[in-house]
Amino acid sequence: MKDDTKSRKAALAAHLKAAVMTLKLRPGDDLDEAQLSEAFGLSRTPLREVFRHLAGLGYLELRENRGARVSQMSYATLRDFFLVAPMIYGAVLRLAAQNATGDQIDRLKAAQAAFRETLRAGSAEDRALANNQFHEITGEMAANVYLLPSFQRLLIDHARIGMTFYRPDQAGMGESLDLACDQHDAIIAAIEARDEAAAGQLAADHWALSRDQIELFVTPAGLDLPLGSVERG
Repeated sequence: MKDDTKSRKAALAAHLKAAVMTLKLRPGDDLDEAQLSEAFGLSRTPLREVFRHLAGLGYLELRENRGARVSQMSYATLRDFFLVAPMIYGAVLRLAAQNATGDQIDRLKAAQAAFRETLRAGSAEDRALANNQFHEITGEMAANVYLLPSFQRLLIDHARIGMTFYRPDQAGMGESLDLACDQHDAIIAAIEARDEAAAGQLAADHWALSRDQIELFVTPAGLDLPLGSVERG
């Protein structure tokens, strides 16, 4: 019975993580405890244990007497994200080049193969989750108790920002995804070679690609109107 409860808790945690990162649960959404309890066969105590765990990782916020909700995103959140993302990504990949184990490198290669497959046949949600898995493994490789919580929260919001501004019809989207995939391959090679400098530079390059795409997505397309076509009041 204990193992069954543990597996149900793990299933609920995985479901909520994916739903938050792909915006099936949007920032600020309240969680329906009764619905989740019934869907996953969990009583209130193990359900709330999962909520507390995910709140500690940054997926949820817990409010006294008001239940759990998806962690918010605000102007301040976005400002902090853009400020610290390049520093955290750089530190993670440099430490990954120092500390990665052979098993972790094999897992990173498998995650990259899964990400590449989503470029051929996956949805935007599939790509977001596969990309997140790749970077989560680099965080494990870094093996730093102070850095990992910040990196995990960064990945959550990076996935959500990407899903918010993803436009499949945007010019150059396919080329950018291919370049991101190629950069993943280069990151693996740098980590496997224990090349901290190369890993750090790749972190900067990878972040720059992501930042440029996000900035492009939030810039509205201009109205294609000939001069003089707007009626004056």
